[in-house]
Amino acid sequence: MIKFMNIQIYWLAQSAKDAVKETAEDTKDIVSQITTGKVAQGILILLTAYTVLRILDKLILWLSEKIAKEWRLRVKQFLPFLRMVVLTTTIVVLMNLFLNLSKENILAVTGTVAVALGFAFKDYASSIIAGVVGLFESSYGVGDRVKIGENYGEVVSYGLRSVRIQTPDDNLITIPHNKIWTEAVSNANAGALEAQVVTEFYFAHEIDVNLVRKILYRVAQTSKYTALKLPIVVIIEEKPWGTMFKLKSYPLDARDEFVYKTDLTSRAKQAFAKHNFAYPRIFDVESAQSNKQ
Repeated sequence: MIKFMNIQIYWLAQSAKDAVKETAEDTKDIVSQITTGKVAQGILILLTAYTVLRILDKLILWLSEKIAKEWRLRVKQFLPFLRMVVLTTTIVVLMNLFLNLSKENILAVTGTVAVALGFAFKDYASSIIAGVVGLFESSYGVGDRVKIGENYGEVVSYGLRSVRIQTPDDNLITIPHNKIWTEAVSNANAGALEAQVVTEFYFAHEIDVNLVRKILYRVAQTSKYTALKLPIVVIIEEKPWGTMFKLKSYPLDARDEFVYKTDLTSRAKQAFAKHNFAYPRIFDVESAQSNKQ
């Protein structure tokens, strides 16, 4: 009986050893023989991919400015998808060039890459995954006016790892996609050409409310930037120091947000000056703030 058990244990150990040896032989040649020609091909592939990406960026942006205005943002939405296709194709071609991609080798490479990304590039991998998820959820796209955390501006580039937004001060900010896991994302137009603009005005309590409302409505209605098919609304709020008016309206193009706001403010103040409207006094504002404290 003991002899039979020893034979069985030996047979199991030998089988396990043979299996390990066979697996090692199948996967030992994951990396193919590297030659000067392959290195040159790899460099050429990378340069080609870089050139294609640059051409795509310029071509899509040029095309979006040449077609009808209402299609501009829709055309720009294709740019992240096309970039992802080019990058994925480049990675696959390079892997085929330098690796022996048998079934066993693919599993081995996938496992190794997964472990490396999990430990060494956790944030980078998280950003890439968030970028892919963002393509399907459409949290933001090129041309959208978004606020991510404390940063507000127009999305001008959607990369594999990050998004770039241009602020009203003309600063270019790069934000990793994984911010969508932890930060609130506010999208003003969500792919539409128009985005609501809120312009605030402040007056003393004794102001003629109805007259101010009529003036503000008229100012928005006669602006060359206003999208008249969308609503124009005037909201009134009472404050301890005076009365606040919010003029809510839409420009024809979201990119004209600040030009539009300036136009509304300057033309409204010209109209107010004709009626000698009283503005909140400084000491009223300071006393209201001190009372709150």
